[in-house]
Amino acid sequence: MVRLYFAKTLATKFLFAEKWSLKIPPVLKASYARKTLNEFRDVKDIRNIGISAHIDSGKTTVTERILYYSGRISSMHEVKGKDEVGATMDFMELERQRGITIQSAATYTDWKGTNINIIDTPGHVDFTVEVERALRVLDGAVLVLCSVGGVQSQTLTVNRQMKRYNVPCIAFINKLDRTGANPNRVLGQLRSKLYHNAAYVQLPIGLEKDLEGIVDIIHRKALYFEEPNGLNIVEKEVPANMVEEVEEKRAELIEAVANADDAIGEMFLEEKTPNEEELMAAIRRACIKRAFTPVFVGSALKNKGVQPLLDGAVDFLPNPSEVENFALDESGEKPRKIILNPDRDDTHPFVALAFKLEAGRFGQLTYMRIYQGCLEKGSTIINVRTGKKVRVPRLVRMNAQEMEDVSNVYAGDICALFGVDCASGDTFVLKSGEQISMESIYVAEPVISMSIKPVNKGDTDNFAKGIARFVREDPTFRVKYDPESKESIASGMGELHLDVYAQRLEREYGTKCILGKPNVAFRETLSSSCDFDYLHKKQSGGQGQFGRVEGFIEPLPADEYTKLEFVDETTGTNIPKTYIPSIKKGFLSACEKGILAGQRITGLKFVLKDGASHAVDSSDWSFQQAAEGAVKQVLSNGMWQLLEPIMSVEVTTPTEFQGAVMIGLNKRHALITGTDANEGFASIFCEIPLNDMFGYSTELRSSTQGKGEYTMEYCKYCIAIPSTHEALISEYEEELNKQNPQSQKKKRRN
Repeated sequence: MVRLYFAKTLATKFLFAEKWSLKIPPVLKASYARKTLNEFRDVKDIRNIGISAHIDSGKTTVTERILYYSGRISSMHEVKGKDEVGATMDFMELERQRGITIQSAATYTDWKGTNINIIDTPGHVDFTVEVERALRVLDGAVLVLCSVGGVQSQTLTVNRQMKRYNVPCIAFINKLDRTGANPNRVLGQLRSKLYHNAAYVQLPIGLEKDLEGIVDIIHRKALYFEEPNGLNIVEKEVPANMVEEVEEKRAELIEAVANADDAIGEMFLEEKTPNEEELMAAIRRACIKRAFTPVFVGSALKNKGVQPLLDGAVDFLPNPSEVENFALDESGEKPRKIILNPDRDDTHPFVALAFKLEAGRFGQLTYMRIYQGCLEKGSTIINVRTGKKVRVPRLVRMNAQEMEDVSNVYAGDICALFGVDCASGDTFVLKSGEQISMESIYVAEPVISMSIKPVNKGDTDNFAKGIARFVREDPTFRVKYDPESKESIASGMGELHLDVYAQRLEREYGTKCILGKPNVAFRETLSSSCDFDYLHKKQSGGQGQFGRVEGFIEPLPADEYTKLEFVDETTGTNIPKTYIPSIKKGFLSACEKGILAGQRITGLKFVLKDGASHAVDSSDWSFQQAAEGAVKQVLSNGMWQLLEPIMSVEVTTPTEFQGAVMIGLNKRHALITGTDANEGFASIFCEIPLNDMFGYSTELRSSTQGKGEYTMEYCKYCIAIPSTHEALISEYEEELNKQNPQSQKKKRRN
């Protein structure tokens, strides 16, 4: 029996017509997207999914095949293809040059009557905010795993992000055609490292160069993907040598689902075997609850297993009505949590979340997820945060960089708007006075800084425009002017992150830039609690200034080294409550610069116990100054220490070079947390100070004959090692001497 999965949609018929040189009316062809979109009025026919994984696991290739098999594109291209076209979702020139995904891209397609909105996300840790904001607005995800690399460092990060936003997922073990492919090992890591209750729903027929197809465990049938391009799917009986394995894995699948679903659990205890429909329904229920992860297999590059993966996304991932989305209604005396209604009609108040900003050809392009109600072109929407009203002149759906105009969008849709002035994470409504806000997006703090400046002074204007745009689009990329060094300091998630923006400034704004020496984001904190009692008092005629604060500052636990806390424990009226916010503001302001190396102060709790005020001379400014003076008092009297960012590093190298790599890591003060070996390759997991990681890529290449690779991501802040501590303090003192040598001489005499 042969099934042609490809000829399922209107767009597919167009592609076949083009192949046989049949004439297609241009108007009909251009309106395909608009006509099909209007058909998806039932929320059950929608899936919002993301493709997420570690770098180089095949996410973009999987997305390319999905678009091809569903008829969205007429031909497939490779991420690093020889035709120099590149994958559809990697539309930036820099992405195609480097062969990596830099920014998330949205598209949509139709698969067997279901509208699937897809966001392809980057895999590199430096662009993790793209994954973060994509998962914030998606209902489900496909976790792509490399059959050789398995669960890698960024896989752990993506898994944490899915857990943060409670996103159900299905797993796809990709690249089974590669030498060293071992899906059983990957499944074991999925269970042991990510703690998923996971089981196969498919098995591969052969591995590496012998990969022929896959076996559907649920329906007990073998699928072979024949040319052209794997379009023809041939169903056959399960190979005789796999019948026993299939039954064994099917029993394992039922047991795993029974642990997550009550209905199948009861049948399991009664020793009854569920039929295909009952098993499919149970997998769906358990997957939506994040209690079970079905595991698919295949090779996207070799065009095997993608169509069944699409079936799995439709069968097991939730539609918008099966996900509870909350918002905070702040219109009453007390904020209350409300559940948004996903019905696709205009009877419910409109609520949408802006999750991504991008500079388009016609101004700022704002990506939006509609959570409730309907939005029509020409409507006026209101930004809840700012209260500003803005008319929507154009409403589009995105297919990578292509825009397709639509007249309206409903709950469950992902769209883009032009001309909306907002920030990422803003909530929008239609009716004035509605105070409904949705949970914003988690943004990690930058861990590395470098000076950045244009080569030519005449490019200053373009440089400023580019920086302003990139800072607005990416909340993890920040630029500030340092008055002491008189340089612009760019901060980001890694060297690659900052290097990409420097290249984009040159390509998109014609401004060649120079990046200076990387500066690590060190921090300063107290080593023990320290009391303060500070009086700020000034009198120079007229109203004076008076404010007194008493209390103590203590260090926070190690896992909260990046935070600053303010606690008000005052009683009575010695300090009027109206001045408390000013005291907090003064505390935060004074923590911008420490005493040891001029770094920001973090990991402190400011506890206000008592104080004093004056009926005439006290003011917000007086108490702000008092709080700053209290921090300076603690700076002088307390015991301070430096903190440095620690990175989780995973190094993969041929086993023959493992010893040399370990020696190199130990020289960089690495703390080895684990090792793993597979098919001639070793993976070393460790924690290393970011300050010791510069130049490691060159060292690794030379020590492994170019065969080693590594990834790293931010892990935590820890107390700096003594050598780093002394070097930073000495460097800071030298810098102060250069700026003001006379004051330093007086300081030494005192």
